[in-house]
Parts: sequence; structure tokens; C-alpha cells
Amino acid sequence: MSENPIRKIIHVDMDAFYASVEQRDDPALKGRPVAVGYAAKRGVVAAASYEARAFGVRSAMASSTARRQCAELVFVPPRFDVYRAVSRQIRAIFADYTALIEPLSLDEAYLDVSGNLRRIPTASATAAEIRARIFEATGLTASAGISYNKFLAKLASDHRKPNGQFVVTPAMGAAFVAALPVRKFHGVGPVTADKMNRLGIFTGADLRRQSLAFLRQHFGKSGPWYHAIARGEDDRPVVADRPRKSAGSETTFSGDLTDPAEIEAGIEAMADEVWTWCEKAQAFGRTVTVKIKYADFRQATRRRTLPAIVMSREILRAVSIDLVRTVFPPVIGIRLVGVTLSHFEPAGGPAAAQLDLGLGTP
Repeated sequence: MSENPIRKIIHVDMDAFYASVEQRDDPALKGRPVAVGYAAKRGVVAAASYEARAFGVRSAMASSTARRQCAELVFVPPRFDVYRAVSRQIRAIFADYTALIEPLSLDEAYLDVSGNLRRIPTASATAAEIRARIFEATGLTASAGISYNKFLAKLASDHRKPNGQFVVTPAMGAAFVAALPVRKFHGVGPVTADKMNRLGIFTGADLRRQSLAFLRQHFGKSGPWYHAIARGEDDRPVVADRPRKSAGSETTFSGDLTDPAEIEAGIEAMADEVWTWCEKAQAFGRTVTVKIKYADFRQATRRRTLPAIVMSREILRAVSIDLVRTVFPPVIGIRLVGVTLSHFEPAGGPAAAQLDLGLGTP
């Protein structure tokens, strides 16, 4: 591990955030399986309540698939303005404890409370107080992971979900990682996990047994990262409001898709997630990239740089769908899609005039 002083890191993750907001605001939805999204043929699930998850419903799942999983599923249209407002409430609570806040999305963030502004002696007590204040202010529950680095804090926040917290101390870090399946590791996606499994790596303990040379050979530049996290090591600092050069989101489908409508629904959902971040950060770009991963793990990207920055959700959706249509009809199933917006420029800069694609946007 680093020779730097031991840090106190908290990862706060709201529980089924969008769906929980909807259940809070409509008592008739409490205890029912709820999907935030649209039930239309090309709809996609943006978020699922815990009741819906019990039926196998997951975010980024095609609405038609979700309905087959759970006949009683209730679809609720997303209200991103409400989610952003609640997120600002939560962020204000964080700021009472530390200036080192690194948001990952509307519903989760890393906090470095090594220099606790309220002088609470332990990070665990700090996390408990933050969670209590979030519930008091919003009526929503949050889970928290507490550890000496970001990787372990993120893993720990999943360990007592929902509405719980878990501490991974320096003395238990390596053993905690050793016992977990690599599929649970943040940063190890399904494709990488499958590759690790084929190499006989199923748990953190299996990963730790591999040499750095072996991991470099099979995973390239990611090898040193896997070598470190297998030992519970992660020296990345919590960076407050880090400047971003791009915003992206991707999802792996529950099954390989060949239906263009379902693939486009996934693309639209990813474009919406990217746009939500861009609006919140007031960061806008000119280059749209669509990523496609096929059932045989081949990967393709389609990219377009526009003459002006993208200033509406509708334009981002339209360009993204236009790009993915260049691979239709897919010869084999598509397992993953992603959308990224990059080439950021100031919203008031010389290229800020909104691109007109004839979509009727103001």
C-alpha cells in the first residue's frame, strides 16, 4: 500500500434511488414492483425498485423483457428534475462533513473524511450520521461503505444493502477481497470476469495468486490494477469536482439482442444517462461515440464530430441512434452498447450555437 497516512473514505450509495423517490412521492407505489421508464415497445427500464429486482428486473433492461419477468410491474415515467433536486439536497449534507466530495452519479459519491469538518472521531460514526440526515431530509435510505481506499469503500457499500453500512479496516482489507467473487469487483465487467474465469480466476484469492507478469500478459495495462486490488490496494485520491473530458454510459443486456428496436431502446437509455450528467455538470461536447460489443466479444465503435456542441437530449439521442443503425441488421447478437459525449467546450463558447437537426428543439 501507499506510505501516505491512512485515509478515511466513505462511499455513499442511495438505495434504488429513482424508484425510491417515486415510491416516496406516491404512497400507492410502496411495496409494489416499480420500474422507472416507459412500458412502450421500445421502452427501457431506467431503475427498478427492490420489489421489482426480486423478479429479476434490472436497470437498462428492455421494458418488454421486464414485463415478462414481472407481470405486476408498475411503470412510472422518469422525473429527472426531481432526482436532481434530491441529489442537490444530499450533496449539501455531504458538504457539512468534507470538501472532498467526488460524485459518481446523482445517487452515489465518494467522501474523504480524513479531515472531518465536524470532528467526529470515526468514519463509521460519520457515515451513520450522514445516512440519518439523508433520511430525515429526504425520506430516502442510503447505504455506505467505509474503508481506507475507494475500491474497498465501494465494495463495502454493497455489503449491507439496502439501508446499511459496512467497514473494511486495513487489517481486514486483503482477506475481504480474497473472499469475494471477481464479478463483484468494481471495474471488472462481465466480459473481463468471463475471461478471468476461463483462466481459473474466480475469487480475489485466485487473482492474488497470479503474478504481475501473468496479469500484464492477459490484461495488458489493466494488469497492474488487478494486481493491486487483489491485495486491497488503491491509491486513487478522492478528487472534488474533477474536470471531465467526456461523459459516457454503457450497459450489458441480459441477453444478446438482434431486434433493432430493443437495441435502439438501450442506446436511448444510455444517451439519457449521459445527458443527465451533462445537464448537471453543465458540460457539453461535439463528439458522439457509440460502442457496440457483440456476442463473440468483438467490439465496434461509431463516432461523429458535429459542427456545434450538442445542447439537447433529443439531438444526442438522434445522433446516437443514427450511429448504431450503421451496424443494422446485426449479423450476430449484441451484448453491450454504450454512448459517450466528448470534445467538451464551454456552453457559451464560439461553437455553442445549437446544432439544428430538424428535430423541432428550441
